[in-house]
Amino acid sequence: MKNINDYRKEISALKKSLLAIASLTSIGFLPLAQAADQTHEKSYSDQAQDDRWYVAPFGSFVRTGGDRKASDGWGGGMGVGKMLDKHFNVELKGFYEGFGGTNGPWSLAGGTADLQYYFFRDKFSPYAVVGAGGMNSCASANCGAGFIGEAGAGFTYELHDNFSLRSDVRYRYNNNLNAQVQPGTDEFHDMTVNVGFVIPFGDKPKRVERIEPVVAATVAPARDCSTLDVDADGVNDCLDRCPGTIKGSKINNSGCPVRLVLKGQHFKYDSAELTLNAQTILDDVAQGLVSYPQKNDIEVQGHTSSEGSDNYNMKLSQQRAQSVVDYLKMKGVTNKLMAKGYGETQPIADNNTEAGKSENRRVELIWIED
Repeated sequence: MKNINDYRKEISALKKSLLAIASLTSIGFLPLAQAADQTHEKSYSDQAQDDRWYVAPFGSFVRTGGDRKASDGWGGGMGVGKMLDKHFNVELKGFYEGFGGTNGPWSLAGGTADLQYYFFRDKFSPYAVVGAGGMNSCASANCGAGFIGEAGAGFTYELHDNFSLRSDVRYRYNNNLNAQVQPGTDEFHDMTVNVGFVIPFGDKPKRVERIEPVVAATVAPARDCSTLDVDADGVNDCLDRCPGTIKGSKINNSGCPVRLVLKGQHFKYDSAELTLNAQTILDDVAQGLVSYPQKNDIEVQGHTSSEGSDNYNMKLSQQRAQSVVDYLKMKGVTNKLMAKGYGETQPIADNNTEAGKSENRRVELIWIED
């Protein structure tokens, strides 16, 4: 004869085994679901959303817990549900189950509201389920109503657009809320195995065939580079090795600058300080050298008119050349820049006229050929 401690041990063992079965069954579907969801994602996305209502009759095998002091039993029921999207169903389910026990025959009648999560939907579709509801329990003539909660996992297998087989295994918790249907406890722990089928109403949404738009390829007409001169330096783009030639520079046959003469009033009177006009001109020069860098070294030459002594003019021209070098470096020019003053030794116009003297007061940038 078993005592109360023996029954408690049996109840505890059954709780653990039922929870383990439900948990392992759900976990076992996860790797399959993750891999299959990637495989079936494209095929599902190509079909219209299935949101039909359905009925789902089923039969049940009940593995009772030791707390009922009852044998295993059988039952059945019916569910009515709706497919919400590619993952979720909601379902209302009613059932009746019966089995024998030491205190007389048991009968269980109840219902749940279920939420089913489908890992993916295809011919074979695994899912996890949770449910909550109420149940009336009778052991012989002693009856009482209580709360039930269920959790488990299962699958459907589609045989036709309007007919699928379905099976799941569930852990059920039942609390009879002090009804004392079974002396000594109001909590019961059972396992149910349900087998049935699903009958959706209406036609299954058909796959949407994707029609890729035909885009006519447009071929841009070939541009003849020999007729183009983007930097307007007189050398066509086919031959131009130096695109973006600095405006005003003299170039060679390859379109690369070799000499740039900066004329005008670039320095304050009797000084090496650059005027605002000179800075504006040098900004354009620096931008050209940075945007289209040529690695040639550049000699920055300073020249003066014949006014003043030779020594003074030589010193002033060197200082002015150095001012230009310093400004260009400050603006980010990376070429090697060398300042050299020539004073009045290399006139390009007559120093006897004011116009000639103005021509001779200049700064020149000379690109040194490799």
